[in-house]
Amino acid sequence: MSALAARLRQLRTQSGQPSSVAPQKSALSSDVLRLIQGRSRIQSMAQRAPSSDRMVPGVEITPGLFLVETIMEWGRPTPMIDTAFARWDEPVAHHRLLHFDTETTGLAGGTGTRAWMIGAANWLADGRFRLRQLTTTTMGAETAMLRTFAGWLQPDTVLVSYNGKSYDSPLLRTRFRLARLPDPLLGLGHLDLLHPVRRRWKGAWENCRLATAERELLSVVREDDLPGSEAPAAWLTYLRGGSALNLRRVLAHNAQDLKSLAGVLLYMAKLAELPA
Repeated sequence: MSALAARLRQLRTQSGQPSSVAPQKSALSSDVLRLIQGRSRIQSMAQRAPSSDRMVPGVEITPGLFLVETIMEWGRPTPMIDTAFARWDEPVAHHRLLHFDTETTGLAGGTGTRAWMIGAANWLADGRFRLRQLTTTTMGAETAMLRTFAGWLQPDTVLVSYNGKSYDSPLLRTRFRLARLPDPLLGLGHLDLLHPVRRRWKGAWENCRLATAERELLSVVREDDLPGSEAPAAWLTYLRGGSALNLRRVLAHNAQDLKSLAGVLLYMAKLAELPA
């Protein structure tokens, strides 16, 4: 075939007309293909451009771990807390109580669920209320968070939670085990307020969630509260470069949970002191 005929056949193929000769592969075709395949990925990355709002409250005590600490007047506890409402035989000194609550990557539990925030609050010896919150902003900061939380526990600490015996405590114990750290929760007393609340008000209230208990017993009505179910998305969004706005809302939600725990505890203790 002459060079002219070959050229005419190539032109007919490019114009869409059939040709018996297979078209030759362009030297740039692989590059173009990669560009086409990456187009949607590039557009997706553009939509998730890093946010300028990356402010996480607190002090970064170690890379990726932030601590918020606040001391306030809250609850006015008596030196000894009557715990008969929880079917405990002896009262507990108020400064031994540690109210705690976690925010995690999901509600299913198991080894795939990790804690990314731990909130803890206790009354100091002078009766003031100290609220501390640990927030991780990297995956690798979890071990440091666990070590810091463990340092807040004493052999005579009594934990206070809401459904913590079924969720928060087992989750943390799993995370300590996976991090190859000693389990600081082992052997500690634990007042889970969900159970006495259920015994007293099940059937009288629509449910016995903490939000219901705080509304009925403490007249707490939350405004602009981020539901706990949205906490995992708030953290993952931040890790991917998104805004810290909802992360801060989770901190506010967690802080209110801790204050409500203390409030419900004192309410139940006062009920136990009333004559039958």
